[in-house]
Amino acid sequence: MKDKFPVIKQRFRELSDKLADPSVMADQKQYVKISKEYKELKPLVEKIEEFELLSARMDEAKEVIRTETDKELVEMAKDELSALGPELEKLTEEIKLLLIPKDPEDAKNAVVEIRAGTGGDEAALFAGDLFRMYTKYAEKKGWKTEIVDYNEGTAGGFKEIIFNISGPDVYGTMKYEAGVHRVQRVPQTETQGRVHTSAATVMVLPEAEEFDVEINMKDIRKDLFMSSGPGGQSVNTTYSAVRLTHIPTGITAQCQDQKSQHKNFEKALRVLRSRLYEMELRKRKEAETQKRRSMVSSGDRSAKIRTYNFPQGRVTDHRIGLTLYDLQNILNGDLDKVVEALRIADNTEKLKAQDIDF
Repeated sequence: MKDKFPVIKQRFRELSDKLADPSVMADQKQYVKISKEYKELKPLVEKIEEFELLSARMDEAKEVIRTETDKELVEMAKDELSALGPELEKLTEEIKLLLIPKDPEDAKNAVVEIRAGTGGDEAALFAGDLFRMYTKYAEKKGWKTEIVDYNEGTAGGFKEIIFNISGPDVYGTMKYEAGVHRVQRVPQTETQGRVHTSAATVMVLPEAEEFDVEINMKDIRKDLFMSSGPGGQSVNTTYSAVRLTHIPTGITAQCQDQKSQHKNFEKALRVLRSRLYEMELRKRKEAETQKRRSMVSSGDRSAKIRTYNFPQGRVTDHRIGLTLYDLQNILNGDLDKVVEALRIADNTEKLKAQDIDF
């Protein structure tokens, strides 16, 4: 892998020169693309330069040990060599991680859909708990959340809720949440104190940008209907809610969150675009999965990924066998400890598949 270092550094210099080029600066789309690649390469180049510096110091120390007759200098060189060894090893692992090809989707915003599964009213309440957990988590990360559509449960919570999360690397973080979440607790309606199991499904889509998916508006059927639920005086009096249907695929998206029909249309179109994009991505990833099966980020919606056990105050992620007795904090948005463990497991799998050799 070391023989690729000069190529990486050369590419970084080229990008740096391009960013200073007035013609590139004038082309906003090209400038954003080059800036993104530059920012991604920068930490790798810094680590490579650090690696080369440490390697040179180790070579010098080895040369002193091999040629020097002064015992004191030889001992000093041996001490430096033993100190630099672990440092270089740590740096090598960091470079390996940075060399893992980045999923271009990771930097995107995300569309999150939570649906109540088995468990009736309790499942809807749990879907509400998951929504609250993600909004709290987004708040801690400095991300912005925006509700697109929802269908409230009869006893509270949501039968279904769709919302956008925007910010840096949202999809790359939230993609680990896709799958079936299970809760074990005593429902409020349970008179005998028995623990029930309910479930909710979380779907996470990378939010598609306009140039990701080309939609022919002639293929879209637009239906208007009256909003329901909270929303002010205009609720049930104007046809502001919008449902869009992509006729070739039958995929639909709707929004009734805003009083403005135009704003609801824009939000529904964003969701529709993301669903069409996800469909194409899924086809591509299914082909890739045949080559390499990832235990963490497959995003299989039918897979039970996590259990929230209230009597024991326990959260278990079944994909990596992680158990944390910190249920309340996690439900209050302290998700980083779970996500980080999943990210490490995912990167370990990718490293095995890459087999990067120094």
